Amino acid sequence: MKKLKHLFIFAAIMVFAANAFAQHAKDSTKYSFITIDGKGSIHNHSGTKLGYITKDNVVKDNQGHTLYFIDRDGNVLDTKGNKLGKAAKNGNYYNNNGEEVLQLKNVDDAKCEILDPKGHSWGYAHKNYKLHACAAHCFFLEQKKLAAAKKTR
Repeated sequence: MKKLKHLFIFAAIMVFAANAFAQHAKDSTKYSFITIDGKGSIHNHSGTKLGYITKDNVVKDNQGHTLYFIDRDGNVLDTKGNKLGKAAKNGNYYNNNGEEVLQLKNVDDAKCEILDPKGHSWGYAHKNYKLHACAAHCFFLEQKKLAAAKKTR
């Protein structure tokens, strides 16, 4: 049962990611562009704060609810301990099958650009938070999808 739940979560993330990548060219900045500043604050394209990263590598929303964390091995885990993917030391993000989902490219001494496999920009992260760039990005895209689904019901 637990494996089925993990498979479902993974499938949902992958379906969403594929859909988000397909729509990226039409509406790249309106819904998907994020930045992570030097203080660990995560903002959307218009500067609205979405959440933050603690000193313990825990990502929380604006209400202080834990969303996920990254363990010492780079595994991205939800609040129940389910593995969502892996953040490599260089900031690249891999799904549970080991496939690269997003990657980082150094822009300057303090900033990295978040890129999809085709090289499209999804935002920027401060170099101190590059482990979270791709994982946070995928998470907030998923949250946006869930919110949109609730509106259409």
